[in-house]
Amino acid sequence: MDARLHHLPGLRYFEVAARLNSYSRAAEELFISQAAVSQKIRQLEDGLGCKLFVRDGREMRLTEQGKILFKHVSQGFETIVSGLNQIQNEPVEGLLCVSSTPSFASRWLLPRLWKFSTQHPNIPIRIITSCDAPRIKQGDADLAIWQGDDLDINNDQKLHKEFLFEETIYPFCSPNLAKSIALTKPEQLLNTWLIHYESGGYPWQSWFAQAGVTMNKESVRWMDVSTFDHAMNAVMAGHGACLVSDSLAADYVERGLLIKPFDLGMTPGIQFNLFYDSESTRRNRIQAFVNWLTSEISPSQSPS
Repeated sequence: MDARLHHLPGLRYFEVAARLNSYSRAAEELFISQAAVSQKIRQLEDGLGCKLFVRDGREMRLTEQGKILFKHVSQGFETIVSGLNQIQNEPVEGLLCVSSTPSFASRWLLPRLWKFSTQHPNIPIRIITSCDAPRIKQGDADLAIWQGDDLDINNDQKLHKEFLFEETIYPFCSPNLAKSIALTKPEQLLNTWLIHYESGGYPWQSWFAQAGVTMNKESVRWMDVSTFDHAMNAVMAGHGACLVSDSLAADYVERGLLIKPFDLGMTPGIQFNLFYDSESTRRNRIQAFVNWLTSEISPSQSPS
């Protein structure tokens, strides 16, 4: 056996620090002091005879040798975890962490989640909302309901993916805005604020093109907000229009806060996919949630 394998404990510290670009954040994840992380990595560098990190402001950046080592250490740990998962399996009962974008969680998932809890009272669900894709193989979440084809994370390329549904995208605005500008033609929206939120990503250019309207991106007024809720608040206040799906806007429409001025939808629209590690020790628990989720969607093949 290669004598350098006695550095395995130090490699664990190294992997976390390299992944987070920080000794302090690594210490938080490992539940030890920052000084202990620094000492372990210094011992590893001394033992290997090369520098693995350089300080860049408050962050620790990998050297070229560090980048090479991190790539192989990550792959090695992933293989070890995969082997452990195959010989271990948690019971169905227990916590399940589900990641989603804030808009999908608040407008679609959370209003329905009571049905799953009724069917599986021994599987408490922790909902994690973020516009940043979770690292499922690193334990950020057990599964993710995500917009688009992938999570755009190199280490998560081997995740299992299931298509859930796709929805057409429409513009929505407040009744007062529509009345104030006598909104009857799609091109009139060019004179309003076009609102875009970070986790949406629906291009107004594509919608206008499908509506047969020429749009000069430089001449329109844009408002970028961080979340779906911020976008809806701006639209309901009459500040402009936003592209969104029927299911996400349905409650606001029912309450008379929003209207869909044109039945001109953008296709392909928003696609939702489910991602999870098929070798997870929580795979039975994950499958219970997947079965419920697909049954919740299947009656109409799209959310309502």
